[in-house]
Amino acid sequence: METRGLEPVPDSERTGRVRTLFPTWAAANMTVLLLVMGAGLIVFGGLNLWQVAFVAVTAPVIGYGLVGAVSIAGTRGGAPGLALSRAVFGQRGNLLPGALIWVARWGWETVNAVTGAYGLLAVCDLLFSVRADTAPIMAALVVFVASSFLVSGLGVGALRLCCTWSAYLFGGFSVLVLIHLGIGTQWRALLDRPAGPTALMVAGVGTLAAGGISWAPTGPDFTRYLPRTAPGRSVVGATVGGAALVVLPLVAMGAVMAVATPDLAVSNDPVTFIAASLPAWISVPYLLTAVVGMVLINAMSMYSAGFAAQTLGLTLPRIWAVGVNAAISLLLGSLLMMVATSFLDSFISFLTLLAVTFSAWIGVFGVDQLQGRTYDAAALLDTSPAGAYWYTGGFAVPAVTAWGAGLTVGLLFTGVKWFSGPLAATWIGRNGLGWAATIAVSGGLYALLPRPAGHEDDTPLHF
Repeated sequence: METRGLEPVPDSERTGRVRTLFPTWAAANMTVLLLVMGAGLIVFGGLNLWQVAFVAVTAPVIGYGLVGAVSIAGTRGGAPGLALSRAVFGQRGNLLPGALIWVARWGWETVNAVTGAYGLLAVCDLLFSVRADTAPIMAALVVFVASSFLVSGLGVGALRLCCTWSAYLFGGFSVLVLIHLGIGTQWRALLDRPAGPTALMVAGVGTLAAGGISWAPTGPDFTRYLPRTAPGRSVVGATVGGAALVVLPLVAMGAVMAVATPDLAVSNDPVTFIAASLPAWISVPYLLTAVVGMVLINAMSMYSAGFAAQTLGLTLPRIWAVGVNAAISLLLGSLLMMVATSFLDSFISFLTLLAVTFSAWIGVFGVDQLQGRTYDAAALLDTSPAGAYWYTGGFAVPAVTAWGAGLTVGLLFTGVKWFSGPLAATWIGRNGLGWAATIAVSGGLYALLPRPAGHEDDTPLHF
């Protein structure tokens, strides 16, 4: 069991390998929600197969390219992402983005827990004819959250091992599903579809990239055990490659399924819908491996959320900090499973807000990296006014200002199911690019503002 919390990993223990990032980020995308997204591009976006393929390739390059770039900070500082950002925002200033990111993690874990619980129920229904009543729903949710907590509680070693084997299993069964779909699909009807609007293709890229962007603040959590000499290009390449290897086939698979079963895009229970669309000999093992994948996604999120809680002042060992998030996920998941009405709309709305929330942090943190940030291990843990990262009353004013401005601008361009900013009808807003505006404003403003006292100078970050 990993016992280290926020404290940076000493160089003597940083013996990890860059190649472990490939299965880690492959596992982070092993979710049937990508099938739903692919179906939505066909049904609602009106795109053809080639446009869907463009979206599925471009989105992970953008989203996980940012994840990989931010992850390089983990090799430089050896600490979790939100601990490293204390050096950027100040000990008190870091509480603002940290709290928002922690709360956003609740939503991501809740959505994923609900999807995973549906997967368990679908398998139980196929094997034992278990009906999705209140008791089985809650039992499935408890089993899913408890499994996520177990893996995340054990720590990064267990996560790496599970991600590697599940990536192989999920990939193998996905190939079987693709072959089955390929045999039964009316390819002429699919290939002859006219191209959809370019604006909707751009929106698809923005929405799908948002899922990757939401992992950026957690990237350093999985690279802090890599040596300082780990090449930045290799870190980015392994991150993007692992994600793209899963995103492309799953989104394409969802698009193919939508031709025969367009209701996939609007199903409140997408997992059960997928199970009914495939023969039992494929659907049962495929859903089981998919559930394992979703457990790992939740475990990765809980792992990072535990660090987020600790940066906010929760004085608990890492495993108990993870447990707090597990309890919150269980509570919110039970509410969502009982009251959800439009799963895809809710999911896309959540992804859009999540991306804007995290992008404000990414813009500031990323520019700070490019300016040559180095990290003082002792100062990261020193939350007193005597610490090097106390700055002005605990705040790095330029960073906090840029973060707040970027977040505000991003929300102005955001239009979702529950909220619509005054600029949501503009081209940026309609195409789901509020997160891009957020990064541009927060990063650009931070680059222009003077550095706070105590900022270390070093050589710029090279890839």
